[in-house]
Amino acid sequence: MSVHPLAGKPAPFNLLVNVPRLVAAYYSEQPETDNSAQQVAFGTSGHRGSSLLGSFNELHILAISRAVVDYRAAQGTSGPLFVGMDTHALSEPAMRSAVEVFAANGVTVVLADDLGYTPTPVISHAILTHNRERRSRADGVVITPSHNPPGDGGFKYNPPHGGPAGTDATDWIERRANDLLASGCNEVKRMPFGRALSSEQVRKRDFITPYVNDLANVVDMEAVAAAGLEIGVDPMGGAGLAYWEPIAERYRLDLTVVNERVDPTFSFMTVDKDGKIRMDCSSPFAMAGLIGLKDDFDVAFGNDPDFDRHGIVTPSGLMNPNHYLAVAVEYLFSHRPGWPVGAAIGKTLVSSSMLDRVAASLGRELSEVPVGFKWFVDGLLDGSYGFGGEESAGASFLRRDGTVWTTDKDGIIMDLLAAEITAVTGTDPAEQYRRLEERFGSPVYRRSEAPATDEQKQILTNLNASSVRAQQLAGERILARITHAPGNGAAIGGLKVVTENGWFAARPSGTEPIYKIYAESFNGEEHLDDVLSEARAIVKDAFEEGESSK
Repeated sequence: MSVHPLAGKPAPFNLLVNVPRLVAAYYSEQPETDNSAQQVAFGTSGHRGSSLLGSFNELHILAISRAVVDYRAAQGTSGPLFVGMDTHALSEPAMRSAVEVFAANGVTVVLADDLGYTPTPVISHAILTHNRERRSRADGVVITPSHNPPGDGGFKYNPPHGGPAGTDATDWIERRANDLLASGCNEVKRMPFGRALSSEQVRKRDFITPYVNDLANVVDMEAVAAAGLEIGVDPMGGAGLAYWEPIAERYRLDLTVVNERVDPTFSFMTVDKDGKIRMDCSSPFAMAGLIGLKDDFDVAFGNDPDFDRHGIVTPSGLMNPNHYLAVAVEYLFSHRPGWPVGAAIGKTLVSSSMLDRVAASLGRELSEVPVGFKWFVDGLLDGSYGFGGEESAGASFLRRDGTVWTTDKDGIIMDLLAAEITAVTGTDPAEQYRRLEERFGSPVYRRSEAPATDEQKQILTNLNASSVRAQQLAGERILARITHAPGNGAAIGGLKVVTENGWFAARPSGTEPIYKIYAESFNGEEHLDDVLSEARAIVKDAFEEGESSK
């Protein structure tokens, strides 16, 4: 994919979303319930869409909220429902619609005391804290489309385990919501938002203080303070903005927030690679503003709007997410004596194989799972995983005593871990990664896309290992053909092929007529080009065989 001429430059006025029109469409537009593009669809991170496209409108939120009410009842979940939201323009209207439904249907809802923004990891932390201390089982929702453009909206459900809902839950909620949507939501009981706020069903609480005070139990904040690091933070207009001043004050950090703006158009952003405004803290184009300040700080970081992702900037620039995952794992498993001896390292199948080499050097089990943070929930909850991370810059890890912190991605602790690494080792995470390369080699990693019909996407989803007849990939013997994740046996919804020094994984997109190819090589760029070229040929052969067998 070529780089757009605006990439890395300040967003021009004509790219900004029309917020009044977006919100008006949320309330006025009616989805076409026989159009699959306008139905409720839960992907790996909840339902997402845009009011302007008829895929994220009030009827969607009324239906999803009532479906959550019914799912809670079916599961016997009777505790409070913690509600968080990010700073996207559609998040506040959706929060109000959801609260109207929850309160009217007898669900106890807990909101931020100022009705402000609450990050995804803070909701996970609140759920787990409540469920550890009380008998009633709490759960939560976070209203966010993650790092997606300003015109999008999103809605995620977190069951009592505190992490992203599994497919059993999301399939149930999706089916029920679409049934309600088809009937025009006539069955959905609601009450006016003002009356809901004054009812006994809605409670307000300070989410910030408990989370901030608990951070010392997961990150060595004393070491960070003692080192006197100059730390830069760009909240990127996200839900965690209000958390940084209390963190700096509580732990006596020399921390500067370089951007304090909250603007639903995200007009302060630099444009992403494809010419869109996208708050992707792993993109050097979206993070150009903070990268430009890299020499002002010992370490700096940014986050996406719901703060479940992280972007780490050192004097060398923005770290590749895969590189930081490897550094985080090597450091944590060497500096957490309170962790269980058998705690494994969790990675998704499209994350770098540098993690495999680091895990082997540590003598730790590596558990490779399908894409989606939901696959790390159980392991983080019971301590069998010390760390779970995704190549898309999302991760969480255990408390210092080896117990669960969050079961959802936590960008804040991954930020602060970068400061801890710098403070304790005397070198920043980018320098630490260079040392890993000296020991294990220098992998090159790339993700690309290729067109695919719905039929081809289904073929790719249903592949088995015997579908791949090739014996070599880019001059190396194929060691594994994977269609089910080695870590838990779950179907990966695609194919991964592995050699000694390279691999590729191919997965169909859930929303576009394409499939995605992830690839890595420890033998350089030319070898990676060969891996990608042969990967496309292997997938093409699988498509042709699948189509001819019908």
